[in-house]
Amino acid sequence: MAQKIGIGIIGTGFGQIVHIPGFQAHPDTEVVAVYHRRLDKAQQIADKFGIPHSYTNLGDLLAIPDVQAVSISTPPFLHFEAAKAAIAAGKHVLLEKPTTLNVDEAIALYKLAQNKGTIVTMDFEFRTCPHWCYLKDLMAQGYAGKTRLITIDWLVQGRADAKRAWNWYSQKARGGGALGALGSHTFDYVDWLFGPISRLCGQLSTAIPTRPDVNGVLHPVDADDTCNIMLELADGTPCNICISTVTYSGRGHWVTVYGDRATLVLGSPNLADYVHGFSLRQAKPGGELEVMPIPSEYEFPQTFKDGRLAPFIAICDRFVAAIRKGESIAPGLKEGIYSQLLMDLTHLSHAQRQWVDVPSLDSVIA
Repeated sequence: MAQKIGIGIIGTGFGQIVHIPGFQAHPDTEVVAVYHRRLDKAQQIADKFGIPHSYTNLGDLLAIPDVQAVSISTPPFLHFEAAKAAIAAGKHVLLEKPTTLNVDEAIALYKLAQNKGTIVTMDFEFRTCPHWCYLKDLMAQGYAGKTRLITIDWLVQGRADAKRAWNWYSQKARGGGALGALGSHTFDYVDWLFGPISRLCGQLSTAIPTRPDVNGVLHPVDADDTCNIMLELADGTPCNICISTVTYSGRGHWVTVYGDRATLVLGSPNLADYVHGFSLRQAKPGGELEVMPIPSEYEFPQTFKDGRLAPFIAICDRFVAAIRKGESIAPGLKEGIYSQLLMDLTHLSHAQRQWVDVPSLDSVIA
């Protein structure tokens, strides 16, 4: 039996909710160390989850041989330096989205990982979800025929309350905003499901211009909370995306594919859990939408109350396999670079108020 891969945890917000429980549930990984800048917090988390080592210095965590890989789920503005240090130390990395603050940082990580021979996997977990995987295969089989239009709505209410506290999420310079939180996923799965993008036009807005900090002092918000993005795919298909985190009773997350043979609708109205609640429906020309049962081979072997755990563990499966084989497996840093590129170009399009062309991934990395 292969020895378990020792994991170090960098990032203890989402890390405590998903990453630590996910790695501890996985049969081939073992959480052996946790980092937090405050000693009391590091020790508290270590005690809570039974983690042997806790550190307030990232270099100390990266120096111990028991840590073969790290997960990074810090706020986005800390991703680059933490991932760069981990890769330089020869550690494999599971990185949360968005990849970095800009595409140049993402490319630098990719080239460093190539030089060091380390595996970096992105947590684009929709690639592992049953309904999404079935849709992917249906698209590959040409089930919908020639696509005429794709629409994506991701409308949730997580930040609709103007009294929700101001923090890094409210600051563009720190990677905050709906584009980074949800658009990063959207750009990845558009490419995965439907192919590359030739050009885009983006409009970003901020409905709640100020938020109070923990002491009640108001601060300006410059990160977007609503994104409207038009894409033209490489095959000419138009794709319209509407994302918002400030929509009370928003309709949830929906992807609709209109083709000349069928319409496919993948969606969930669940505003509390962005993995549970999906259904897939289809309609032939002139017919009514009908639910498509998901074949059993697509289902997770185990599900959890928190819907994010099962897909995260499935990403861990790929991470472990890539480490054991010494081969990169998607989603990796190439996918992270492409998602980041599309986010950067959306900001550029918004600033210039015009369509912008999307270069090929190979030309960007070269």
